[in-house]
Amino acid sequence: MKPSQGRVSMTGNEAIHLDARLAQLGVNKQIFVDALEWAAGQARMCTEFDAPSMSGITFWSRANRYLAERLTDRKYLAEHLRGVNESSSPWKYTRRDSILRVVHPAATHAITAISGSGGIGDLDRSVRSKNPKGRTMAVIVENNAKFERRTGQGVIQSRDDIEFGGELDEMPLWFLLYERTAAGLAAELSLPVKMEGKYVNEWSERIPLFTLPDPGVDIELLDAPDDDNGVHIPVQFTG
Repeated sequence: MKPSQGRVSMTGNEAIHLDARLAQLGVNKQIFVDALEWAAGQARMCTEFDAPSMSGITFWSRANRYLAERLTDRKYLAEHLRGVNESSSPWKYTRRDSILRVVHPAATHAITAISGSGGIGDLDRSVRSKNPKGRTMAVIVENNAKFERRTGQGVIQSRDDIEFGGELDEMPLWFLLYERTAAGLAAELSLPVKMEGKYVNEWSERIPLFTLPDPGVDIELLDAPDDDNGVHIPVQFTG
């Protein structure tokens, strides 16, 4: 079964615009379709003998792993993202602070897959991160908001800066949000700019992607724990 184009119907021109926006970010819908379908297949391998949250953890980890394996593969880029990544330069990958991120070759932005809640893929409804986020994510989201207010292109950092420097947390981080709904597995790519308490709930841009068939497995989880370590400090940024 082919994925639908999101819960909000789009005209042909709107779909073309969204595809073009994804291309600007160096990706396309298909890599996200493949990542979530593969993650669902991996999660279905979990049984009642696994830990109760294992299927959700597996889905989250495998979705991010798929993006990392493909986007860091020069051959994959040349074959599947030709015209999107003209130079076929591989992305980079980091697990720093337990936030699984792929970093664009030009170091202009990064992407992570996490579970969402609300109206994923539906621009007429609000969405938020499904699970509470820690201090590291709060800093990243605040920096996203600061980046939105700045003009010009993102600063290109060195390889050491990307892999080891503080600039990584200042780089705009997009969320590949996914949610299991009555209609199936919905997804969107969105840029967070505000947290209320421990949840991300405001976005400067949302790109609806598709709704896949139901994964047939529970994907609820405590995902991307970053540096939370059990210390709960309410954080609210007002802009």
